[in-house]
Amino acid sequence: MRTPRPPAGPSDFIREIVAQHVAEKRYAKIVTRFPPSQRLSPPRHAKSICLNFGIARENGGTCNLRFDDTNPAKEEIEYVDSIITDVRWLIAGWADHCLGFKAKGAHPAAIMSNGQPDFYLGPAAPGSGTEAFFASDYFERLHAHAIELIERGKPTCAT
Repeated sequence: MRTPRPPAGPSDFIREIVAQHVAEKRYAKIVTRFPPSQRLSPPRHAKSICLNFGIARENGGTCNLRFDDTNPAKEEIEYVDSIITDVRWLIAGWADHCLGFKAKGAHPAAIMSNGQPDFYLGPAAPGSGTEAFFASDYFERLHAHAIELIERGKPTCAT
């Protein structure tokens, strides 16, 4: 008598790309991110949580909680704190070990990745002295990239 196989995990084109990268050992670790937004509906947030935390969980990786704070001066801490609380509740017992924060006040450092200059801000285990990632952590680097493109005569936006 044959032993029944456990059901296969979820599969989609994103997971297939990640699986290919894992097989190629393209990256040292799989790191995804969940970018909560006030504009997204709860079902879209749930789908994104399942995808991003699921891929991190399936590959022994990390999913960084990263806010797209286009205007950091106006970011409301109550909004950030409530999202963190909700995310922790949603992933509890399933993917909470994958949640990535950064050291409080940390900013990306210049590194070489696959022979190319890049910037990296590594995750830290959530706890005191840590906070969620913010898109504004990269504003200085993005500004430098824009200047570089302008100096090279490249357009910085579609006309």
